[in-house]
Amino acid sequence: MPDQIHLVAVPAVYKKDKKNLLWFLVKEEGGEWELPRSAARTGESSVRAGIRAMGEQGGMRVKVLEEVGRYGGAAKVGNKVMTQRVIYYLIAHKEGDEVLEYDESEWVEHSLALRRVASKRDREMLKSARVLLNEIRAKRKKEKEAQRKREEAAAAS
Repeated sequence: MPDQIHLVAVPAVYKKDKKNLLWFLVKEEGGEWELPRSAARTGESSVRAGIRAMGEQGGMRVKVLEEVGRYGGAAKVGNKVMTQRVIYYLIAHKEGDEVLEYDESEWVEHSLALRRVASKRDREMLKSARVLLNEIRAKRKKEKEAQRKREEAAAAS
């Protein structure tokens, strides 16, 4: 029988607030600030687990943009030691802000998020998420500019 894999999604959720980008952090009772996490249910993908968690626990609709990074190792789940895969995703907040199940949550600017999160891995992934987001935004801007030029050329001919 193959080893069971404990799959965990970690959404790095951002939203635009006027000209600022804010990142979503959570804190469970007695814990430290971190990115939200969700274990995938049987038959559920890590992407779906991240979307579900943000909906059920964060009260928000989100859109997964890209995988940011991953790591693996062993984890104790219940009484069993299992192989664990943790996958971080860059996720855009679409709507909703009624946080339902986290003890504490907050939207903070990137620099503050980096100072608040306790985990070195979360900090690294937050940095990577911001770099990836900047790349995605630059690519979209370039595509929009190319589309505008094509439309202008078509109108001129």
